[in-house]
Parts: sequence; C-alpha cells; structure tokens
Amino acid sequence: MLKKKLVIFPFNGNGVEALDCINYDEYEVVGFIDDDSSKKSEAYDLYNRSILEKYKDLKVLAVPGSPTTYLQRINIIDSLAVDYNRFVTIVHPEAKIGRNVKIGNNCLVMAGVVLTSNACIGNHVIILPNTVVHHDSVLKDYTLVGSNVVVAGGTTIDTNCYIGSGANISNGLTIGRSVLVGLGSNILKNVPDNARMVGNPARNLNMLISEKVV
Repeated sequence: MLKKKLVIFPFNGNGVEALDCINYDEYEVVGFIDDDSSKKSEAYDLYNRSILEKYKDLKVLAVPGSPTTYLQRINIIDSLAVDYNRFVTIVHPEAKIGRNVKIGNNCLVMAGVVLTSNACIGNHVIILPNTVVHHDSVLKDYTLVGSNVVVAGGTTIDTNCYIGSGANISNGLTIGRSVLVGLGSNILKNVPDNARMVGNPARNLNMLISEKVV
C-alpha cells in the first residue's frame, strides 16, 4: 500500500507526541511546519507553509495549542487554508474506542484514552494520554483536553475550550465556549462561556477577580 505523506503543524509538544500515535504503515511523516523560522531540530525536518502549496497531496495534522494560546487555535488552524480533506485524524492504537463513538477530522487521540459508548468528538480536537470521556458526552470543535481528565457521562464541552490535566467534570454538565479549566480542578456545575475555572470545587476566576475589584 502506498503510504500517505504527512506533515505536522506546528513543531511543538503536541506535534512531537503525535509521532508516537501514527500508524507508519499508513503514513510517512515528512516533517513539521512551523511559522517560527528560528526553531531548529537535528531530529526532524522543519518547513514553512509554502510546502503545502508546493505539494498538494500532503496530508496535515494541525495540533497547535497550550493553556496560554488555546484561544487562538481556531484562527491558527483556519489560517493554513488547506482543503478540509487534507486534514487527518490520528488515534493511538492503545486508545479504547467504544460503540457508536464519532470522531471528527484533524483530531489527535493519544495512548490510554478511553471514549465510551456514543461519545462524540468534533473536529480539530486533541485528547492527551489516559483521559476518559464517558458515554453520550460531546467535545465540540477546537477543544484541547489534557491528560488524566475524566469527563463524566452526558457532558457537553463547547467549542475552543482547554481542559487542564487531572481535571474532573461531573455528569450531565455543560461547559461553555472558550472555557479554561485549570489543572486538577473539579467541575460540579455548569460553566458559562469564557470562564476560567480553578480549584476543588472549581470557581470562576473571572468572578473572583471582579469581586475583589468591587
């Protein structure tokens, strides 16, 4: 079988970890694309975006994002301006995918992740190792979920959120758009858009700051 040629964008931690998830019988990794020309690597070939125009058959895995830059993920990924069908989804062979689970395009699902019955994962989603997304939960587009997170059944996490490693989200909740959940935080109630949730039980840091100002 002819291997598909794949580039990963950008050259960051998510991208390097993605190398452990790829089926090398299916893909040949050409290297990384990065906008920062000062980055260097002896192990990997680094390119600028022009490679996407030069080689139209290149597949792309776009995995930008961190706790400080997650709000920019939509613009960064969309700025690649490649056809939707050029994006690929990579699922580590040791991830456990249950019945009727749906996973969108340009997703990265790392080792030890468990997605149970009827979970729905949108497009451009990253799920780091050993996270569990329980039955009937929905992770919408452009969301990034850290390692060892538990998303209980029937939960909806809206677009462009960042869920920090070790967080726990109780069942049946709704997490609004562009929410940051801090490391190890426990979410016990619905969360509004743009909140920054920290602690156990988690409280909205934006509200705490407002209370102090008042």
